[in-house]
Amino acid sequence: MKTSLLSLSPTLLLPPPPPPPPPSPPSPQLLHHHRRSYLFQSFKVRAASSSPENSFSDHRVVVTRERGKNGKLITALAEHGIDSLELPLIEHKQLPDMDKLVSLLTAASSFDWIIITSPEAALVFLQAWKVAGTPIVKVAVVGTGTASIFNEATPSSKQLIDVAFTPSKATGKVLALELPKLGNEKSTVLYPASAKASHDIEEGLSKRGFYITRLNTYTTEPVQYVDQMLLQQALSASVVAVASPSAIRAWVNLLPEPDNWSGSIACIGETTASAARKLGLRNVYYPSSPSLQGWVDSILDALRVHNQFLKA
Repeated sequence: MKTSLLSLSPTLLLPPPPPPPPPSPPSPQLLHHHRRSYLFQSFKVRAASSSPENSFSDHRVVVTRERGKNGKLITALAEHGIDSLELPLIEHKQLPDMDKLVSLLTAASSFDWIIITSPEAALVFLQAWKVAGTPIVKVAVVGTGTASIFNEATPSSKQLIDVAFTPSKATGKVLALELPKLGNEKSTVLYPASAKASHDIEEGLSKRGFYITRLNTYTTEPVQYVDQMLLQQALSASVVAVASPSAIRAWVNLLPEPDNWSGSIACIGETTASAARKLGLRNVYYPSSPSLQGWVDSILDALRVHNQFLKA
C-alpha cells in the first residue's frame, strides 16, 4: 500500500534545519605561534600513516653533509617516501695536530680518557688510531650518535676501544660535569677535536682538576662551489638537515634574505640547534639524543607541521 505525503504528520514536512557554518580557519598569527612552539623540543618516534598530515610525497629534504656521507640519511628518509636533495655545504680538512695524535697513540702515553664529541671527530680519530697500531684506549663520547661510529667501524675491536662513558645529556658541558675520575689524583684527558669546537670541555674539566691535552685534528670550511640550480631547488625545500654548526653558518650565508626564509632546520643534536637559534633561524627541530633515528624523527615532525600549515 502506498502512503500519501498528505497522511504524514505535519511535523515531518518541515524542511531540515540548515547545516552549521564551517569552523573559521586559524589566523596566520595562530599558525605562526603553533610552528614556533616546536622550537627546541625533543621528539618521540611516531609512525607514518596514510593521513594527509603524514604524507610526505610533496616535500623534499635537503641533506648537507659532505658528498658520500649522506647515504644513510637518504636511505632512511626514502623509507618514509621522502625525496632528498644532496647539497654539500662543508668540507673537512686535516690539520697538523693529526700527526701529533698518531704520535701520542703510538707512544706509551697513557690517558685516563679520550674524549670524542662528534661523529666526524670519531672518524678522524679512527684514522689516527689505525695508523698508530690500534692501541687499547678508553673513550668517552658525547652521545649515542658518536658511539655508533665506533660500534660500526670496529665491531671486532671493542676490546681495544672501550666506549666507557656517555653523559646523561649530549652536550660538552654535561660531559665535562659528569665524566668520572678513575681513582688517581691526576686524571688525564686527550681531547682530539675540530679546531672550531667550543672550549666547554676544557673549561669544565679543568675546574674539576682534570689535565687536558687538546688536539685540533681537523677543521671544517664552506665548500668552494655551490651549484646554483641545486641551490634554487634547496631554497624552496621544506626542510634542510644539518649536522654541525659549520653547516648552519654555511646555509645562512647562502640565503638571499635569511629573515624571510620560511623553511625548517632539522639538526642532528642540541649543539647544532643552538647555533641555528643564535643565527636567527626559526622552526628548528632536534632530537634529545643525537642519532640517525632521532634526526629522522625530527625531520618527520618538521614535515608534519608543514602539512598542517598547508592544509589550514
